[in-house]
Amino acid sequence: MKEGILEVLIVNAEDIRHTNLIGRPAYYVILQCGTKEYRTKISPGKHKKVLWNEKFKFDFPLSEWKNLTHIKFRIMDKEFFKNNGFVGETRIHLGGIIIEGTDKGFIVVRPAPYNVVLEDDTYKGQIKIGFKFIANVSLLRPQVPISIYC
Repeated sequence: MKEGILEVLIVNAEDIRHTNLIGRPAYYVILQCGTKEYRTKISPGKHKKVLWNEKFKFDFPLSEWKNLTHIKFRIMDKEFFKNNGFVGETRIHLGGIIIEGTDKGFIVVRPAPYNVVLEDDTYKGQIKIGFKFIANVSLLRPQVPISIYC
């Protein structure tokens, strides 16, 4: 089966909103593309820059990639006494990446800053994200060895 793989590198975030009333922030990111969702490790917000430097892979049949329009990144702040706080989100349109990656076989988009959108549709801070899309990958399914001692 031919598949496409989108590798996502979440590098860092800068100048994002601080939601804690007491204590230091502890940020993480929830990535969502289609029906798949991942979460980064928690990174302390000791400085103006929050570091993650984590890679994630989304793999779908090529027929499904044509229906996926964007990838969403929700930055959250782990709270100890209440539900985790929403910091902001970034949505990135995947159309160009998928089309060019499918035409050329692969495409690499170096990490670049994207604005973080708050609940009131204003911007506060940036998140740095990179992409690599590889098309027409044939995933080999592991074969089960046949035992001669049945």
